[in-house]
Formats: sequence, structure tokens, C-alpha cells
Amino acid sequence: MRNLWIDRVLTLSLAAGILLTSAASGRTVLAEEDDRPEKVVLRVCNWEEYIDLGDWDEEETIELPSADIIGENSMIQDFEEWYYDTYGIEVEVEYSTFGSNEDLYNTLTLGDVYDLICPSEYMIMKLMEEKQLVPLSEEFFDTEDENNYYSRGVSPFIKNIFDTKGIDGEMWGKYAAGYMWGVTGFVYNPEEVTQEQASSWKLLSDPDFKRRVTVKDSVRECYFAAVGALKSDLLTSEEFKNAPDYAQRLEEEMNDTSPGMIAQVQEYLKTVKDNVYSFESDAGKADMITGKVVANYQWSGDGVYTMDQADEDDLELAFTVPLESTDIYFDGWVLYKKGIEEDPAKQHAAEAFINFNSRPDNAIRNMYYIGYTSVLSGGDDPLIFEYADYNYGAEEDEEDTEDYDLSYFFAEDGEESGEYVITAPADQVNRQLSAAYPPEDVIGRSCIMTHFDEQQTAQINRMWINIRCMSIDKVPVWGWILTAAALAGMGVMMGKRIRMMRRIKKKH
Repeated sequence: MRNLWIDRVLTLSLAAGILLTSAASGRTVLAEEDDRPEKVVLRVCNWEEYIDLGDWDEEETIELPSADIIGENSMIQDFEEWYYDTYGIEVEVEYSTFGSNEDLYNTLTLGDVYDLICPSEYMIMKLMEEKQLVPLSEEFFDTEDENNYYSRGVSPFIKNIFDTKGIDGEMWGKYAAGYMWGVTGFVYNPEEVTQEQASSWKLLSDPDFKRRVTVKDSVRECYFAAVGALKSDLLTSEEFKNAPDYAQRLEEEMNDTSPGMIAQVQEYLKTVKDNVYSFESDAGKADMITGKVVANYQWSGDGVYTMDQADEDDLELAFTVPLESTDIYFDGWVLYKKGIEEDPAKQHAAEAFINFNSRPDNAIRNMYYIGYTSVLSGGDDPLIFEYADYNYGAEEDEEDTEDYDLSYFFAEDGEESGEYVITAPADQVNRQLSAAYPPEDVIGRSCIMTHFDEQQTAQINRMWINIRCMSIDKVPVWGWILTAAALAGMGVMMGKRIRMMRRIKKKH
């Protein structure tokens, strides 16, 4: 009887050998012709409107010094063709979308199975904690492979975060490849709100702007903003900012979920609720453009979109990040374990999908379509920096300009910082450019909002219900009596309806 351990090793070796790289052609081929799958079906689930769907008009062509870029077909169709041309294997992408991280998690909980999904940083941490993800393969990180566009072109700044942040001792970078990123702040009308006023989370509760500011209808974003406002004096003090362990302390303070802090946040957000125009998920952009509000708590990617749309109406808006801190956020690709199921052909296709979307020209297509900023700097390829300069650089004859250094994002180790400076119109420094690529001082006061554990989630969700609905513990006795009476009435009506349906059924 053969040793079971040896059998397992042989089985895994056979699985790993299904896909081999041909040194001569650079293509991945099947070890044996008989083992070649007729088709790999790849199930991808991504955010709504979060990938280039093609059909660009010719005048939309992005003309860069190194190449012209246009999206003729959808990224999905182009990937399917590229994968077959590159690896000789047919792939069919079944593409689905979701509207929020919680929607995605619920679909997974209900049994929907995908191979590749694109949640945000805190949901990635949750899925890692629950052991629902498959690590990216060693081959995916091989920078000698010319088709590994992600590993060859991810921003050094982003790579450092993914390699140093994690959960339960495992880093994000083992399981996730970044897609888009940004920070949170305020889009504001500089004719109505000063930059100083918009540079604090306390703007949300400022009575001078009662019913003139909107806030995100999201417990995480609201919690972060509330903590920043409540701890404003501490976070902006010179002693705190100059501490040698400032970055660590900032992350600890902004992720304070102690019972006392949750209680303070609840009371503060009740004040915010009475002061703001609305809690919104997407309407804030339009409300800024139409002038219903003068400031909007916004993700930087949506901030760029809002300012772009306002420019078309000759309305100049600005963007700024509170001095207390900003939440740095990411969306990233991860392999879902129930979908991949140790299938090397499927995993290879999933990782190839990440790489294809990470090719510099494709990263630009996605940025153009979505409006958010890619985690890709392009490595040795200059296209992505050229695209940043194309969007935000000054015209040759402009006089009022400022140099904007993006070395922290684009420069590799050993490169001189001066290679990645955009000469931009002076007003861009507080507008689209600073939203798309925040300056170093903003990056310095940014931190990750970490995943809430089960107990924290329950406490914070109860707090959110009390804010968005009502304080359950403060409902008067007569309120419960009316509720009970209404429920009883509904029960009587349902009973009558059931009896009526039974009589109808008997007649037939």
C-alpha cells in the first residue's frame, strides 16, 4: 500500500504541471495535448461600471507621446482574445457586478460562486480572516515574465502598503492585487466654503453650513469622519504630528472602536444628521453641480468626476483633505476559494485577467472610463505617467503654474525624484490633480481603516441603526404599543387573506 503523503505530493505535482511555460515562445501551454481544456470559464464579479466597456468615439483617442490609446471593444472581449493569442487556450468570461462590499459578501454567503472578485481593503481583510481566499501563485510575482504586468508595474508606494499591511500575520499582497485607490475628503465650492473650513471633518457639524453639506450613507466612512472630528485637537497638535511613531499612533487613534468612542461617535453623528442636507450614496455629485449643497464628503475618484462635470457648466469646485487624517482606500482582485477549487487552469486565467487589466494601456483605458486612479505606475513603461501629465499638465504657454512631484508614486528605488514632476496649472494643485494623486503631505496623514471584528461590527451596526433610524432604547412606551397594534392588525389581515385563498382553492 502506497504512502498517502506520497500520493498527495504526486497529485499536487500533476496539477501544478498542467500549465507550463515554454521558454522558446514565452507562452503557457498544456503539458499534454490530451490535458488541454476545451475552454476555461472564468467567473468575475466587479463593481458596477468599474471596467472599460469600449465603444469609444474616434475623438476620444488619447494621444500620448509613446502611443495612442482607444477602447474599441470591451475589456472583457479584448482579454478573451488576448488570452487565446497568448496562451492558446480559449477562455469565456462570465462577468457580474455588485453595488457595495456588503452586497458582494451577501451573494457569497447565499452561495453564489465566482473565481475572481474585486472587494475593498476591509472586505479583503474579512475574507482573508474567514479563509475564503486562495493565495496568488508564485508565478504571478515573477517579474521576469513579460506578461506579468501587475508585478512589473505596480506602484512602489502601493506595493509597500500591500506588503506591510495584513491580518492574522498574513499580508494583503499574498492574496490581493490592487486595482484602484484613493483617499477621502471634501469637494467644495470655494465661493461658499474656504479651504480652511473644508480642511476639517468638523465641517459636517458646522452650524454655519446647516443643510448645505452632504455625507456618505456608509457606516465606515461616517465613523472615520466622526473620529477625526472628535479627536481633532489631538490629531492636529504638533506634539502628536511630530511623534516618531506618528503613523502607527494615527492608525490606532482612527481605528478606535472602544465602547466609549462608539458612544461618542453616536452622539456626534446625531448632531451631523441634524446638520447635513442628506446622507447619500451617489446623489452628492449632482447636488454639488446643481448648487443644492456647497460641500460633499467624497471619495477622491468621485471627486474628480464631480469637478470634471462642474467644469462643463463653468462651475469651479475644489477638493481638499482634512488635516486630522484621511482614509486611504483600495479595491483589489482576489481569488475566491470556492470558485478556484485548486484548479490551476482557472487560477491561471484569473491571474492573467489581473495582468491584462494591469497592462499600462489597459490601466489607462480603465482609468479613463471609471475616473478613479489605478494602483499601477507602469514600471519601465512611461504611458501611465504620460497620461497623468496629459490630464493635468499645463499648456506650454501657461504662466501661472506649479511643479507637482509624483515621485512617491512612480519612482522605483534608485531613481531620481525629479523624473516624475508635472508642471501643472496652479489651480490644479487643489483640484483634480490633488484628488487623483494626493500630495505627499496628504499621504503622510493617511491611514487604513481596518476590518471590524464580529463584536465591533455588531456594536457599530447598532450605533448606525440608532443614527439612521431611531434610538431603539429611547422609543416611548406608546410607540411600542402603536407598533404592536400595527403588527397585530397586519396579522389579522393576513389571516383573513389566507382563509379567503383557501376557500377559493376549495371551490376550484
